[in-house]
Amino acid sequence: MVGTDGGALIGMAVALLVLFNARIAGISGIVGGLFGMQKGDMNWRVAFIAGLVAAPLVWQLFASLPAVRIDGSYAVMAIAGLVVGIGTRYGSGCTSGHGVCGLSRGSLRSIIATLAFMGTGLATVYVIRHVFNFWI
Repeated sequence: MVGTDGGALIGMAVALLVLFNARIAGISGIVGGLFGMQKGDMNWRVAFIAGLVAAPLVWQLFASLPAVRIDGSYAVMAIAGLVVGIGTRYGSGCTSGHGVCGLSRGSLRSIIATLAFMGTGLATVYVIRHVFNFWI
């Protein structure tokens, strides 16, 4: 399976969630909704997250998983996670919600959000690596 196949599977999963559940597959919104405890809105969220966790386990039955290499320390990862979490709140969504679902729907808000977080990511990497000369 090549990268385009993975993209097609993501697109299919997003389309199926919209068709059968009338929901957008924004991971931050799905996980955030788990903490809202709204009746009748929990089962699909739990099933979606369970699918995210189960997918690599099922994949392992047929092929080996790619090697995972993380060069950052736990502190750097914790800070990065916190910054990403804050960004998803300010941006009213994450890359999956805006970048995958919103762009495919032609949402102007998602186009602007995606341009903003991609541009910010590029600028951050440039400043950290080339201005501060810091390689994590």
